Amino acid sequence: MENILTINNLTKKFGSLTAVNNLSFTIEKGNVYGILGPNGSGKSTTLGIVLNVVNKTSGDFQWFNGDISTHDALKKVGAIIERPNFYPYMTAVQNLKLVCKIKEVSEAKILEKLELVGLSERKDSKFSTFSLGMKQRLAIASALLNDPEILILDEPTNGLDPQGIHQIREIIKKIASLGTTILLASHLLDEVEKVCTHVVILRKGVSLYSGGVDAMNASHGFLTLQSNNMELLERALKGNSAFGTVKRDGEYLIVYLNQPMDATEVNKLLFEKGVTLSHLVKRKESLEEQFLELTKQN
Repeated sequence: MENILTINNLTKKFGSLTAVNNLSFTIEKGNVYGILGPNGSGKSTTLGIVLNVVNKTSGDFQWFNGDISTHDALKKVGAIIERPNFYPYMTAVQNLKLVCKIKEVSEAKILEKLELVGLSERKDSKFSTFSLGMKQRLAIASALLNDPEILILDEPTNGLDPQGIHQIREIIKKIASLGTTILLASHLLDEVEKVCTHVVILRKGVSLYSGGVDAMNASHGFLTLQSNNMELLERALKGNSAFGTVKRDGEYLIVYLNQPMDATEVNKLLFEKGVTLSHLVKRKESLEEQFLELTKQN
């Protein structure tokens, strides 16, 4: 699989603040990657570094296996990292023609890209008449004019209403289905879960998880347990490798499963250790719960 972008031990400091801390991950061709994290976690700084608009403090990154310079590589990249900035008195087509001149690319793809983002019927409308969602879609069309190998989007649905959010997500899926690799930064778990194949979860510039979205969804779940002898229960759980993290939650114990187990198996196993349960509920841990658990402040 061809590597589009490789990031190695990337660090960025702003004075005493470390915005990106020893970050490493690889983006392979044909996937949709999400950099997910709360505001201030280093997502935009990371994108700024690989797009050469923010200087790194240490570490390095390579585009396209390092075969070409960053300057030449960025000609094969489409990016939207700020609010769409077009001339309000010009039409969609006129604005995109201007972008073509600036990027030194052919105007031949303008109508095709407007069709892709659902704006072909508004091609002759002035930018000032566009809704926020339409402005964002025009920005995506603009970023696609050079037929980039990778499209980079920073918080692509920020500020949009539910319909606008849905439209942008469908467009992202469509672009990906046509073979363009996508990297998007988002603080919305729902966004990453719905459109991404891979995710890097950041907190305070540190990667907490990097891998497939499906792998995160493959959690074996967790149990909420109660017994008349909670100390014995806790010892039995911690003494068995089938169980992972054990924590108190009020009158209950919560234990995460390291392997698939149904409630009957758990009950039998604990009974053999002398533990009689008065409460046993098995739940599947949602991606949201895992995300909150990973990103909570320690």
